[in-house]
Amino acid sequence: MSWLSVLGRAIAAFAATNIDDIFVLTLFFAQRNLRRWHVVAGQYLGLAGLIAISLVGFFARLIIPHSWIGWLGIAPILIGLKKLSDWKRGNDQPTEKKPGSASILTVAAVTFANGGDNIGIYVPLFASSDFSALVITLVTFAALIGIWCAVGYYLGNHSTVRLTIDRYGHVIVPFVLIGLGIYIIASTR
Repeated sequence: MSWLSVLGRAIAAFAATNIDDIFVLTLFFAQRNLRRWHVVAGQYLGLAGLIAISLVGFFARLIIPHSWIGWLGIAPILIGLKKLSDWKRGNDQPTEKKPGSASILTVAAVTFANGGDNIGIYVPLFASSDFSALVITLVTFAALIGIWCAVGYYLGNHSTVRLTIDRYGHVIVPFVLIGLGIYIIASTR
């Protein structure tokens, strides 16, 4: 397989499994209480976890049963319920000193939980690759994460999107996360 076909296959696999992340990244970037680099770092961390599990699955010939992957949807549901609870109690306003690791881990957890389809696609993709194809695929994925973050940042900072998130984000985000979690669980059944 030529490097160009490997590159095309990697781009197609990444886009197909991460198209929903554009929406999630847009929501994260539109929130004023999250720093940009926290969102980017969380996205890289979450996808690195998915890729690491896929590589373990590749090397161990699939460690995680497919039926378990859907239960990753519990993470965004719990995060959404926490945000909803904070909003109901009036604790949803950003504080001056918010620990950076918490927001990075939140983005990473949502990215990771939303990645059940990634594992399902990446394991066979990696298994059908030789070492050079695997390296090209991983480098392509790393570059595409940056592009995904740039698109999410652009959309999240569009004046209409930002105004909507500023006004209604404290209500929208919890329900989007809960819906995302339910979708993740339901899509693997």
